[in-house]
Order: sequence, then structure tokens, then C-alpha cells
Amino acid sequence: MISVKKAHHVGGHLIDIEFSDGVSGVVDLRDTVSRYEAAAEIRDPMKFADFHLDEWPTLIWPCGFDLAPEYLYELLTGSAPSWLEQTPEGMPVVAEYKPQYRA
Repeated sequence: MISVKKAHHVGGHLIDIEFSDGVSGVVDLRDTVSRYEAAAEIRDPMKFADFHLDEWPTLIWPCGFDLAPEYLYELLTGSAPSWLEQTPEGMPVVAEYKPQYRA
């Protein structure tokens, strides 16, 4: 499982980020915050800079917008973490829930 180890704002919508596997670099989130209405408040770079790491840890902003570590990792590296299984179309595979019933 990948997690965010460190992150700090470097200007605009850029974050210098380090992951639990040692991969690090600067990720540009301008397109991401432009795409989602839930991120409207942090389109302002001053408000964007006000993030913190939560208990997972991943990035979260006071407005409630957050980003999964796997998404951030893929933005930075161009590929999903090696443990994340994907379909040929690049979609994550989600385990099927099969409830256990007792008679």
C-alpha cells in the first residue's frame, strides 16, 4: 500500500511529494482542481496551499477535498503503484464483495 510520507507546497498548484516507497517529485494539480467542482475553493493558489496530511496519510484541504495516494503516485510517475491490479483498459480491479449468510 502506498502512502504520502511528506508533502509541501512549492507554488501555484504544485506540490513536492514523497511516497512511502521513496519515489518523490513535484506533482502539478492544476488540472485536477479545475476538473472537480468539489475543489472549486482551492482553485485559488493561496487556498490550495492550505493542505495537510490526514491519518491515511494523504492530502486533504479544509474544504474537504482530498486525493488518494494512488492517484497522486500515478500523476507523478505516469503509472499506478505496482501492487494495484488493473484491467487492460487501465481501470483498478475492485474485489467483489460476497456476503456470507448463515442459515
